Amino acid sequence: MSELQVPAPVDVAGEVLATTGIGSPLAWQLVSLLALLSALVVLVRWWIQQRKR
Repeated sequence: MSELQVPAPVDVAGEVLATTGIGSPLAWQLVSLLALLSALVVLVRWWIQQRKR
């Protein structure tokens, strides 16, 4: 008897990341660092505006 092999579910997100070249952990660290810095800049600018009033 031959067993039917069920194809493994394809990780679409992993495939997209691998083909676009942004699947490396370093790239994700840089993206998250930039997001954190931009959020910090927005927060500081809002805080300065609040103090001016």
